[in-house]
Amino acid sequence: MKILVGYKRVVDYNVRVQVKPDGSGVATDGVKLSANPFDDIALEEALRLREKGVAEEVVIVGIGPADLTAHLRNGLAMGANRAIHVTTDGAPQPLTAARTFLKLIEKESPDLVILGKQAIDDDANQTGQMLAALWGRPQATFASELAIADGKATVTREVDAGLETIEAELPAVITTDLRLNEPRFIKLPDIMKAKSKPIDVIEFDSLGVDSGDHLKTANYAPPPKRSKGEMVEDAAGLVAALKQKGLL
Repeated sequence: MKILVGYKRVVDYNVRVQVKPDGSGVATDGVKLSANPFDDIALEEALRLREKGVAEEVVIVGIGPADLTAHLRNGLAMGANRAIHVTTDGAPQPLTAARTFLKLIEKESPDLVILGKQAIDDDANQTGQMLAALWGRPQATFASELAIADGKATVTREVDAGLETIEAELPAVITTDLRLNEPRFIKLPDIMKAKSKPIDVIEFDSLGVDSGDHLKTANYAPPPKRSKGEMVEDAAGLVAALKQKGLL
């Protein structure tokens, strides 16, 4: 079994995001960039399936500029067998990303595709669902448990009413939720080994992907600053302050 894993680079979740002064985007100069947390979970699950003998090869896929190589090396150090780097200057929207994955699926013929349920930079939560529709294969989203046996994926997923368990015939698309696993730490020997692992570089234009980037962001703006808090002596003071502000 071969598993294809999406591995996106985003602004680190610990970083306080700043908007550029001209409102044209998010400031990234000198800002720490890391793997999307949900993608780390997706890679961890693929590696565990390989360690159980369910899968033989784990391939990570990154779509982005030339300097994405260092990010992919982190995924290789975590344990992936090899990486595919689709080079493009812009950040593709979910439909374009799904179409790109479809082209790679046609080339790689994986038995399973695991993606993070969403990326923390756009929170779109669309690529996995779009990919399954384009591929014509089953999908199981928001996975909190995953088991593979007899050519089927049994997935426990988190829904509003609780937990739902479904079966999906392979090949299939799985998207991961936070409680699926705890990603492993990368060790120094693994970082050294990752330097010799292959990264296949493919130009985005060579794939013949129809762009799905029909949305254009006109402006970015930070959230309004919170007003300074007001201290009160007791409950009566709180009620009076709320009445004064017209909240009661």
